[in-house]
Amino acid sequence: MPDNVTEPEAEEAIASEVPKIGITGLPNSGKTQLLLKIIEMLEAEDKVVGGMITEAIFFRNRKVGFYVVDWLTKKRRKFAHENIESTIHVEEYGVDMRALDAVGVKAIKNAIKTADVIVIDEVGKMEVESPGFVEAVNEAMDCDKPLILTLHKKSRNPLLQDIRRRDDLRILEVTPVNRNLLPFKILNLMRGEVL
Repeated sequence: MPDNVTEPEAEEAIASEVPKIGITGLPNSGKTQLLLKIIEMLEAEDKVVGGMITEAIFFRNRKVGFYVVDWLTKKRRKFAHENIESTIHVEEYGVDMRALDAVGVKAIKNAIKTADVIVIDEVGKMEVESPGFVEAVNEAMDCDKPLILTLHKKSRNPLLQDIRRRDDLRILEVTPVNRNLLPFKILNLMRGEVL
């Protein structure tokens, strides 16, 4: 370490080199599918990927809710659904915060400790209603591990606004034009290759 660089400054420089990628896009643009493809590619390189994924629930070809899934353990629970009675409603879905906290928040915190790469899908309107989720996302953003998260495109929630303002996060938008190439670009960024 050079004489003019203090230890905290050196740690900050190392942390700033850790890739942190945000994937955004319009609803149904394929953010989750893109993230799943990137996870597949990372795991093919023997990286341990941990965190939470949301999985749509369909009934008769219509989206009726979402599961939250712990990527490492594959544990999942229904956390948003048309039929959930809840004091928290986002669009047509009732939201079960206990399910999000028990599976999603726990998955993120576990990934901070044990994974090579942390994934969070999605920092969206339903998820930000949980104080535990907000805290876990902030912890993941501040830790010294690579991170990929998907972000709701239009929400003005304070957490999303704070994430968008960060200097250490690169945000990429998925579109029909770049959908097939974006996983390779993000994988190169995760490897530290300059594009």
